[in-house]
Amino acid sequence: MPGHEDILICDVADTGVAVVYLNRPEARNALNLPLRTVMADTFRKLQDDPAVRCVVIAGKGPCFAAGADLREAVEQGPREIWAMEVLRHWRALAEFPKPLIAAVHGAALGGGCELAMHADIIIVEEGARLGQPEVAVGIMPGGGATQRLMRAVGKFRAMPMMLTGDLITGKQAFEMGLASEVVADGTALEHAVAMAERIARRPPIAVRLTKEVALAGADAPLATGLMLERRAFELLFDTQDQKEGMHAFLERRTPVFKGQ
Repeated sequence: MPGHEDILICDVADTGVAVVYLNRPEARNALNLPLRTVMADTFRKLQDDPAVRCVVIAGKGPCFAAGADLREAVEQGPREIWAMEVLRHWRALAEFPKPLIAAVHGAALGGGCELAMHADIIIVEEGARLGQPEVAVGIMPGGGATQRLMRAVGKFRAMPMMLTGDLITGKQAFEMGLASEVVADGTALEHAVAMAERIARRPPIAVRLTKEVALAGADAPLATGLMLERRAFELLFDTQDQKEGMHAFLERRTPVFKGQ
């Protein structure tokens, strides 16, 4: 898939893994409107690409993403900010049906931290710096942190981060539940791609239904979530991948999943 290589690169490998790179290293990958637009369009295309089974998002240069581009917003009023339709661009990631892994190095601040929280899995380097420092410039999170951060780490860890704007390390993020795995500096992308390749070898329909049910049930009563899980579980017995997977297990061979 061709990328807008001035601000974003998208590489799709024959393993079924796509790696999306934010490519504004001179601006520390700050999320301006053109980048947000291209990123949303790219994820919509990846959603429809049957060759893509798992996606990794990472940043080029010294950091993951340093946040929103303040130069774009500093003189704007509420009407201009509303007209940017930022939530519409975020929605392409929030509703992305395939597994998404964030490989976080350097800084992931403000919108960059919110971008990482849109992923299903966060691989963070030990020395990375994460946070929601919006309060330090007179605003507040606007890309979901007041909701996603609270759900990820709980009120009494999220509130200090948002109210002080203080940053945490990658190691601290892992310890408080804001990351899936903490790895040595310089290795987040390597670990993220390796995990994405493992996921891509799994049956795509089962993987997508697992993500769909887990997210849908997170905000539902337990009984509703359990019912959604059971119906999806039963549905998978109508797939060729289920037959292939179980026969391969019984025959002690490696299954070949086709997404059917």
